[in-house]
Amino acid sequence: MQGAWSSVDVGGKPAEVYEPPGPGRPRLGLLYLHGAAQDTLRDRPAFTRLFAEHHLACVGPAGDQSWWADRLSPEFDPALTPERYLLERVLPFGRTRWGLGQRSLGLLGIGMGGQGALRLAFKHPDLFPAVAGLGPALEYHELYGQGLPLDEMYDSKEQCRQDTAPMHVQPGHFPAHIFFCMDPAHDAWLRGCERLHEKLAALGVPHETDFTTTAAGGAEDYFDRMAGRAVRFLHRGLEQESRRLL
Repeated sequence: MQGAWSSVDVGGKPAEVYEPPGPGRPRLGLLYLHGAAQDTLRDRPAFTRLFAEHHLACVGPAGDQSWWADRLSPEFDPALTPERYLLERVLPFGRTRWGLGQRSLGLLGIGMGGQGALRLAFKHPDLFPAVAGLGPALEYHELYGQGLPLDEMYDSKEQCRQDTAPMHVQPGHFPAHIFFCMDPAHDAWLRGCERLHEKLAALGVPHETDFTTTAAGGAEDYFDRMAGRAVRFLHRGLEQESRRLL
C-alpha cells in the first residue's frame, strides 16, 4: 500500500496532505515547501513510496511565488506573510491532525522551497530539528529587479540578500540535522550552496551536502534521484530527536 494524498484547506489556503498506510497515527511528519513552479509531491511516486516506507505524514501548502519569506507577498496574502502562515496555521494543523509531538516535524523543500526550508529551520531550530533542501535557490536576491513578486516584497536587492538563508544561521543555535544538495550542472545556484557549506563549516555547524550527484534528464529527474537520500536523512534525524526526548 502507498497511502493516500488528499486536498485540504489549511487556514483558508489549499494544501496537499499525505497519510501513510497502516494502522495508527504516524509519529513523524514532514512539511513540504514547493518550488517556484508550485510543484506538489502528489504526482511524484518516488517521494510517495519513501513516505510510505518510513510511515511519514506530509503536508504541502501552496505558497505561490512568495519564496516562503517573512515578507508580505501580494499574490500570496495581503496581510499574512508566508512564514507566519507556516508557523501559525500549517504547523499547528500538522501537529493536531497526526498528534505529533514537539520536534517531530521536519522540513523538506525543492528549489525556492529548498531555500525556504533552510531559512525557516535556521530561524526556528527548536521547531524544526531536521531539514533537507534539494537544489535550494539560496541566492535568490539575484532575481530582484526582474519583474517578479520579489520586487514587491523587498525595497532593494541588498535588503533581499540580507533575508537569504545563510544570513539567518545562528552560531550555537541551529537545527540538529541539516542536508542540502545541488546538481553541479545547475551553475546558477551551485555557488550559493557552496557558500552556505563554507559558512556552516567555519562555524562548526554539523551538516551534510551533495554537490556531485547529477542527472542528465534535468531538474525533475535530479529531485527524484535525490528523494531517497533526503527522506531517509529526515527520517533518521527525526527518529533520533524522538528518542532524545524520551
